[in-house]
Amino acid sequence: MDFPILSVMIFTPLIGMLIVMLMNKEKTELIKYTSVAVSIIPLILSVMLWFGYDSSTAAMQFTERYEWIPTLSIQYFLGVDGLSVPMLFLTALLSTISLIVSFHIKIRVKEYFAFFLLLEAGMIGVFAALDFFLFYVFWEVMLVPMYFLIGIWGGPRKEYAAIKFFLYTLFGSIFMLVGILILYLNSSPHTLDMMELIAQGNQFAHSLQILVWVFFFLAFAIKVPIFPFHTWLPDAHVEAPTAVSIILAGVLLKMGTYGFLRISYPMLPHGTQYFAYPFAILGVIGIIYGALVSMAQKDLKKLVAYSSVSHMGYCVLGMAVFFINSNGQPHTTGLAGCIFQMFSHGLITGALFLLVGVLYDRAHTREIAAFGGLGAKLPLYTALMTVFAMASLGLPGMSGFVAEFMVFVGAFASPTYQVMTGIAVIGVVLTAAYILRMVQKMFLGEFNVKWAGLTEINGREILAVAPLLILTIALGVYPKPLVTMISATLENIVFMVSR
Repeated sequence: MDFPILSVMIFTPLIGMLIVMLMNKEKTELIKYTSVAVSIIPLILSVMLWFGYDSSTAAMQFTERYEWIPTLSIQYFLGVDGLSVPMLFLTALLSTISLIVSFHIKIRVKEYFAFFLLLEAGMIGVFAALDFFLFYVFWEVMLVPMYFLIGIWGGPRKEYAAIKFFLYTLFGSIFMLVGILILYLNSSPHTLDMMELIAQGNQFAHSLQILVWVFFFLAFAIKVPIFPFHTWLPDAHVEAPTAVSIILAGVLLKMGTYGFLRISYPMLPHGTQYFAYPFAILGVIGIIYGALVSMAQKDLKKLVAYSSVSHMGYCVLGMAVFFINSNGQPHTTGLAGCIFQMFSHGLITGALFLLVGVLYDRAHTREIAAFGGLGAKLPLYTALMTVFAMASLGLPGMSGFVAEFMVFVGAFASPTYQVMTGIAVIGVVLTAAYILRMVQKMFLGEFNVKWAGLTEINGREILAVAPLLILTIALGVYPKPLVTMISATLENIVFMVSR
């Protein structure tokens, strides 16, 4: 395919940002609609990418390669496989939805939408880049708009949350940069080409792999976030505007797990095998810890934020359980569960943050105890919130159930992880406890007349949440399209780690 689909996906939001910046700041409605229209283009292209992708092979497709800085062997190198295609679609979808739910923004509208389009370009670039220099540029580009989106349009403690997010992520990025430089200097010939570094991965010394794996771990663990690197997340979520919370939960957390699978696993196979068991332990700790802390929350948004720590723990556990079975075939069920959870969590938690924002815009509070009996006053909103709450706790027929089931099956298949799997299952019970408690306190029982003036969810908000609802149920009932998309790539990753 000659059409540079990945470059167009990256640069369309950048061009859109420039257009928005040149517009009259008084024409706020035009700015909003223009931004949404621009974001729809990468969404359409991501759908074309999905249907145009050949899932029978693990080879990189839709590649674009140009010399950029030849003296340092830096290239403009893009490409996708079964790991990045679903993430690009999720990024494009949630970006468009986030812009739609941002129409309530009244302050510095032009800057807000310009920053959001820059953020979208950076996120797409991370999932498409195959040169380390390019990957790092996109990884850092995202920091700037996210810092300002939280710091300017956030809640009462927005400056604190924005600085904390920035410092945590920058701290991890420094270690990533050191790891990249070590790999560059130890490759022969020196290269920043990810595919070439993966090919050379088995040649790197065992001690060097362990050292670099730790450096990358710090960068990616902060993004996931893995316990105990998670403390920036609740502050960022609680203070961030609704649309930024959707992107944080739906896309940014996935960049950590994506980094492990794209870089650490195939590039540093000895390090991956060495740290697999402690990696699984951290995953189980995250599952239980996140669920327990969620049970203690009185703020609805904080509850959903800590639930992300728990749900991303399933991804970490799923990533740790890779092996070649007795027939010489790769066991990828756990890894498949990880990717499925990444995608499913983006849909479900993105929708939950969207719906929390819908209620907050009307009630100006997120205190769970302040509500009661809302089901009688807001039946449609209650129905939507309940569906996604059930999806979050892993109700069969929803995508969350499929993801968690695959992780448990993959982990239990290895005798090494059976005890840990048993402990992790407790997380499902704890999740049901805090989710059902939230639904009962907010939507059931006697109606609190204080909220007699609340209005039902409107058409624009329904338009934003509808695609997430459809995909959550569709993948829960028929998960084959996503499983087929990722299978060949995951088998290839397991073979590379087991070299």
